[in-house]
Amino acid sequence: MLNLLQPLLSRLPVVSPGSRSLRRHLLAWLLLPQLVLWLAAAAVTYNVAVRYADRANDHGLYLSSRALARQVKPIDSGLFVDFPRAAKDIIEADPDDRVYYMVSSPPGEFILGNHKLPPPHNADALRPDRPTFYDGQVETSTGTVQVRVAAILLDYGDPALQRRMMVQVAKSRVSREALARDILIDTLLPLSVLVLAMSGLVWAGIRTGLAPLARLREAVSGRGPNDLAPIELQSAPEEVRDLAAAVNTLLAAVHASVVEQRRFISDAAHQLRTPLAGLKSQSELALKEATDPALRARLEMVRESATRSAHLVTQLLTLARAEPESLATLGRSRFDLRRLVQDLTAEMVPRALNEGIDLGLDDDGHPDDAPEPAVTIEGNALLIREAIVNVIDNAIRYAGRGSEITVRVREVRAGPGQQPTATVEIDDTGPGLPPTLHEQVFDRFFRGTNEGRGCGLGLAIVKEIVERHRGRVRLESRQPRGLRVVVQLPTT
Repeated sequence: MLNLLQPLLSRLPVVSPGSRSLRRHLLAWLLLPQLVLWLAAAAVTYNVAVRYADRANDHGLYLSSRALARQVKPIDSGLFVDFPRAAKDIIEADPDDRVYYMVSSPPGEFILGNHKLPPPHNADALRPDRPTFYDGQVETSTGTVQVRVAAILLDYGDPALQRRMMVQVAKSRVSREALARDILIDTLLPLSVLVLAMSGLVWAGIRTGLAPLARLREAVSGRGPNDLAPIELQSAPEEVRDLAAAVNTLLAAVHASVVEQRRFISDAAHQLRTPLAGLKSQSELALKEATDPALRARLEMVRESATRSAHLVTQLLTLARAEPESLATLGRSRFDLRRLVQDLTAEMVPRALNEGIDLGLDDDGHPDDAPEPAVTIEGNALLIREAIVNVIDNAIRYAGRGSEITVRVREVRAGPGQQPTATVEIDDTGPGLPPTLHEQVFDRFFRGTNEGRGCGLGLAIVKEIVERHRGRVRLESRQPRGLRVVVQLPTT
């Protein structure tokens, strides 16, 4: 059940159905308003800059138009223009930011100027001595120029004749756009730095806020499949504590269910041992008294089935003892692994001989008269013994008559200063297993071959016991044939 919970909790910072990261989702929704505000600020800043640039330009154009109007004096026959050449050169001095002017009387009838300027859009509504400003364009020899125009309407001469003239001064919008651009850049640069700083703060806040979720994920994903202890997240925010409490409630329910199942298996195995032993004994007695070949064959099948069932019950009891709760009850102690392996190998020699197999212990190069050094480990000696017995039992069952089984114990040091490892190797010269099955055979009830009388629990029990003692077990193929089982356990 915990295996099903781990993938679920490992994806806590993800929101379905889009499989989006919660961190990226929050970051997008927090940064999007900042981006919108930044764009809005850029637009507002540019409009304000243009307005202020227009105001500065308009003031200059107004002053120029008044100055030009003062150079136009009415006379009896018309208008006298006193516009010296020097003043004209000053006005037209800048080729990149040209100034255009025009005097017309009546308004719109060209009298003086260097270009014909567009009239105001509301020419009929103009009032004398009140300037108007507007955008337009001027056709030149090099193309069309966008300009800003100031126009002022003036009365001159006899008031009874109502004679009027219009003075227009225009300037290209290059300087205005340059000024607006400079203002925009000078405003947006610090604003951009501020937005980036705020984005960094938002990112840091999101990471800090989601850190309890990451710790919850690590607390669950870092556990073993049988670790159903409650999750501790007391310092987390209330929402995460509620989530952890909900998960703990589920873990407690799963733990209670698993404990109940283990208790049932253990009790059932205990209850089955007595009738199976009786069935096996009765079948063996019946075999001694039966003379009919057909009946003997059936009784032999009954005895074989009873033997296999009794073996399965024994394996189930061993598996139940290898569980964490049972292991804690049985306790741990320090013992010599080499002596334990020597004793149980000697005990299994008669059975190996009965199967036509040569079982022996390799002294790993030690002289016969020299005492072999102890290989001390800490754990439950009964369970370690059961694990090694299962490995040798498997080798006897599947190696085949005429094979050899060699057991050796040695202490291996991976490197200078590192803790040595107690290693038990069981080699056989049997048919071996394909490398593709070296991992699968450790699954419960998986059998790599249909031969033999196994139930598919032996190596699963070995792996369970070894891993409970913080060790490792693996299979290796031997050349030209055979199999090696390597059990590694930490020494003390």
